[in-house]
Amino acid sequence: MKTRTRSTKDLQSKQRAGSYPRATYLIKELERAVRRRLEAIVEPLGLTAVQYTALSVLATHPGMSSAQLARRSFVSAQAANEMVAALERRGLIRRSAAAEGGRALWIHLTPSGERTLARCDEQVDQLEGQLFGGVTRREEALFRDMLRTCREAVRPRTAAAEPPSGRA
Repeated sequence: MKTRTRSTKDLQSKQRAGSYPRATYLIKELERAVRRRLEAIVEPLGLTAVQYTALSVLATHPGMSSAQLARRSFVSAQAANEMVAALERRGLIRRSAAAEGGRALWIHLTPSGERTLARCDEQVDQLEGQLFGGVTRREEALFRDMLRTCREAVRPRTAAAEPPSGRA
């Protein structure tokens, strides 16, 4: 019995020694650092990181509903409605009724929204250049593939059927 307990403890010690800091910790640490930098980029343009994400999503997937935009921007439906209203007041997006009728409104970038997004994207491109400055293009592509694989592995089954969230 002692041998089994010892070997289990030895195995756990070896796993911990090779696994720390945990990948989940490193991912969160990276997310926080990138988020701070992203906020610094978009704040002078009067945006939040979530609003930038929404504009990025709409650039690659024009004509979404508010509910679809909420899911792809990582916010609740209520937060998305508030965000959409704010972006619309600023003239960065427009909503139009669906051709088939109904209550759904499709959201699109306006020319002003496209220009604002382009200004942000220039700086975000520089940020990503810094992020990947120490790796080859092949390693960057591998990293992106690994992130997608990990994301799919932990995504709830109902959300896994939804396509990836675009550029943001």
